Amino acid sequence: MAESTEDNVVGDDARQGATPHDQPYQAKRVTVPPYETLALVLQGGGALGAYQAGVYQGLEEAGIAPNWIAGISIGALNTALIAGNPPERRLSRLIEFWELVCTPAYGISVPSGLEQALFHASDFIRKGFTTWQAVQTVLEGQKGFFVPRMPPPSPLSKRDPTTASWYDTRPLKATLEQMCDFDRINDGGIRVSVGAVNVKTGNFAYFDNTKQRLRAEHFMASGALPPGFAAVEIDGEYYWDGGLMSNTPLTRVLQTTPRRDTLAFQVDLWSALGPVPDNLTDVGGRQKDIQYSSRTRLVTDMLQRSQRFRHVLHEVLSRVPPEVRENDHWCRVAEELACSKRYNVIHLIYQAKEYDGHFKDFQFGHSTMREHWESGLVDTRATLEHPEWLAFPENDSGFVTHDVHRDER
Repeated sequence: MAESTEDNVVGDDARQGATPHDQPYQAKRVTVPPYETLALVLQGGGALGAYQAGVYQGLEEAGIAPNWIAGISIGALNTALIAGNPPERRLSRLIEFWELVCTPAYGISVPSGLEQALFHASDFIRKGFTTWQAVQTVLEGQKGFFVPRMPPPSPLSKRDPTTASWYDTRPLKATLEQMCDFDRINDGGIRVSVGAVNVKTGNFAYFDNTKQRLRAEHFMASGALPPGFAAVEIDGEYYWDGGLMSNTPLTRVLQTTPRRDTLAFQVDLWSALGPVPDNLTDVGGRQKDIQYSSRTRLVTDMLQRSQRFRHVLHEVLSRVPPEVRENDHWCRVAEELACSKRYNVIHLIYQAKEYDGHFKDFQFGHSTMREHWESGLVDTRATLEHPEWLAFPENDSGFVTHDVHRDER
């Protein structure tokens, strides 16, 4: 990212590498009510993951520090970078990672000035330029992330499951082990959960630092999207990208027991809402939006209804005499189902641009990355301009959601 200046205040101090802005911004600290869980929930989406880094920057400058981060795919990699570094280094590590993986693995990057000129010339030129960058990714991979297997694998030849893919992700393992402190991830006080799919059983699995010791392989497994990336072997089992089954780990956070008062920042890279495409190129992009958005709204609505039943049941039981509650079988069963905890979900959803192509998840250009980052930062700042949205829900469900794009329409 470009170097910050005195006019670009990020948090309490100007930071090297902060995203540039046209207007000076004075960061505002936000007071968060005493939720037991303050979660950051990160969806998968490849190159779009820079949006999540921008969201994290916005939360950091406002003084909001999650105590649980759950991620899938690129969200899992951002999770490792945040949880695997001390607070004062998290933003710089995110910048270092995204600058690295947005560099072609073998070729020479377009000079920054020329890239900026092509990127901002017109939507037509930008789309042509970013299409070329996406093709470059397919042909040679990205530095510190993945490279093509040489020679390319034959589709019919039998291979070790960990090499049955078009690309080799060993560079990613080296990058994670260099940039992340796994002792800190496992002992640093932030709960970490990343989702993957067991290839053999087809069952969803979460790797959680409260249940096991996490290594680079656990985060790589969460992002092992076939056939581009091979399955990752962990303790004799093979895992693929969690996005194959569910690209949003929100359910993991909100349904974990024992239940806790929770404020969750749900960061989505695919919007379920969008225009009807009128050409084959846009059809591909819209298909991905629908497929990988993982029906976040539907999931949230379902969880809200479930919590309303639990919350109402708790209120009804509070009106039953204690001696009845203690001795009546059905009251004891109801006690197990009832819940007085409250949940607040803040949606931050990347809004696709007209010039985004169907390749937006593997178009790793530096200019595009910075724009995604900026979008996440702007959306977070706009969201936090409504501090009342962070309050405990006071409705009969004990559950509320907010989305700056929805609420401002």
